[in-house]
Amino acid sequence: MRKLLLLTTVILVGLVFIARLFYLQVYGGYEYDIFEDSAIKKEYNYPKRGYVYDRNGKLLVANQPSYDVMVIPRDVEFMDSIKLNEFCKLLKITKETYYKRLEKASNYSPRLSSPFVQQLSKNDYAVLQEKMRKYTGFYIQKRSLRFYQTTIGANVLGDIGEVNRNIIAKKPYYKLGDLIGKQGIEKTYENILRGIKGIKFIQKDRFNKNIGPYKNGIFDTLPKPGKDITITIDAELQAYGELLMTNKRGGIVAIEPSSGEILAMVSGPSYNPNLLVGRERSKNFNILYKDSIAKPLFDRGLQAMYPPGSPFKTLNALVALQEGVVTTEERFSCAMGYRYGNRKMGCHAHRSPANMNIGIYESCNAYFANVYRRIIDKYDSPAEGMDNWSKHIKSFGLGNYLNNDLSVGQPGKVPTASTYNRGYGKNRWYTTFTISNAIGQGEVLATPIQLANMAAAIGNRGHYYTPHIIKEIEGDTIPSKFTTPKYTTIDKRHFEPVVQGMFDVYNKGTADMLQVKGIEICGKTGTAENFAIIDSVKTQLTDHSIFVAFAPKDNPKIALAVFVENGYFGSRFAGRMASLMIEYYLRGEITRKDMENFVLRYSLEHEYQKPFSNEPFGINRQTTLEAIDEKEFQKLLQLKAEIPKS
Repeated sequence: MRKLLLLTTVILVGLVFIARLFYLQVYGGYEYDIFEDSAIKKEYNYPKRGYVYDRNGKLLVANQPSYDVMVIPRDVEFMDSIKLNEFCKLLKITKETYYKRLEKASNYSPRLSSPFVQQLSKNDYAVLQEKMRKYTGFYIQKRSLRFYQTTIGANVLGDIGEVNRNIIAKKPYYKLGDLIGKQGIEKTYENILRGIKGIKFIQKDRFNKNIGPYKNGIFDTLPKPGKDITITIDAELQAYGELLMTNKRGGIVAIEPSSGEILAMVSGPSYNPNLLVGRERSKNFNILYKDSIAKPLFDRGLQAMYPPGSPFKTLNALVALQEGVVTTEERFSCAMGYRYGNRKMGCHAHRSPANMNIGIYESCNAYFANVYRRIIDKYDSPAEGMDNWSKHIKSFGLGNYLNNDLSVGQPGKVPTASTYNRGYGKNRWYTTFTISNAIGQGEVLATPIQLANMAAAIGNRGHYYTPHIIKEIEGDTIPSKFTTPKYTTIDKRHFEPVVQGMFDVYNKGTADMLQVKGIEICGKTGTAENFAIIDSVKTQLTDHSIFVAFAPKDNPKIALAVFVENGYFGSRFAGRMASLMIEYYLRGEITRKDMENFVLRYSLEHEYQKPFSNEPFGINRQTTLEAIDEKEFQKLLQLKAEIPKS
């Protein structure tokens, strides 16, 4: 019995050991990872990044070769003083820099490669490659840098830069020294443009010498080039828009209403995209980033939220018609403004009383204050009326990011009942508390791209396509969300009176001096009040100039919004620029030279100096027009003449 017990114990213990070993070998063992094997050297082969073309096939972004010196710290051999001096001289660095970079690379990983000196010139590469065999642990990695074959559209095209550790942690595809899209389409379409890296695995012996491909190269892969893309931008229109924005600050966004394709996306001041390429990228980026006055990296077409001003009145007219609270012929009196309680919303002199058509083309504040009150007061409570009004306004794409394919943006703001409940308390506010919304002031904020999209929706009589920058992807299709129409909450039959009012803005209203013979343009001027807090006091500054338009009147080919900061009333700068952009796009030439000369001759740059020591940069109490000198004006005309034609 004792023998049987001993035998059983031995067998059971043996089975337990066998089971444990089987588990560790088959289930619990670690799978071999070639990337973790320090005896295998990994050499990456970087693919060609996809080219970028404008809508007319003009090449905007190509590639140029770049050469980086890479280092594997554990493989670096000791160099005597003579050899080290020679190496540093070839790399154009000091000994101190050499040791600092080697230490940094070691801290990253002693056995993985990382950049040591990046983006050698062709001449430096030619000299260095002949001698690299002498410096163990270093090798040259060929990459591609961007070559922008244009000086325009920096905010559209974006740039590429080196990945940081945070990006590497989130996206293991990237390694230290890899480049990634940082802004613009380079960022949005990074996965399409970048391609896929190829890799070679090289076996090393115990002396750390290369002895050939690992397993005859069966794990090696070839690089897969990135796909070329065509964007919706018209390079000529973009260049012309940037020319008009010279010496000014603001944004222009132009859209093709029938497709939602963005024709131009101007942000001023701008910069040459080639500044953010090569070894000077970091220095130039810091200069642009720290410019607190011009803010060239801030895309005013997508990120700047302004009060929409009088163009917003067109939406209130449409909501009023949809809600049935006013007819197109009903008239309201205007005695230089609208009185409510002991307050008054001012207005300019014009014919009175005004119906909807007059209210739009004369931009009557009193008319739209009455209309707005009827919209809100139709319902049992201001809160219910406000939420219903907000729903209509948001259906035009205001108050959200539009779900586009742009790398940056702001949602703007469309208030709801909750907005005023937070400010005044629930059920403690009335319609008059929100009356500024009637004329696009108050709590309403919009970006230029949102107002351009609003103009497109009106031109389409009630629908729009999500604004987008991608037109074609090599061997692929664009997302269906860009080809599916979105409908507003306003019935199609209500748009014609508003469209006619916008047409009359040009015929006999606030933009009658901006007509372009032979083109039926519908537009709306706007002047957005501009305030700043100076020494704890709310101070009136020079107003912003705003204009929205589309043309032709029927089946429009272009819709756009123009914002010019501190540009006075709507027709002074923004309106002129809108008419010029429309004519340039539809005809390819300008007949209204008077408007063009006015826009180019006058600068608003002096507005942004610091006139008083106690005021922040970018603030001035009152702007006065300042003409540029004749030499600079002729230079701008020459730049226009040099805009390449498709």
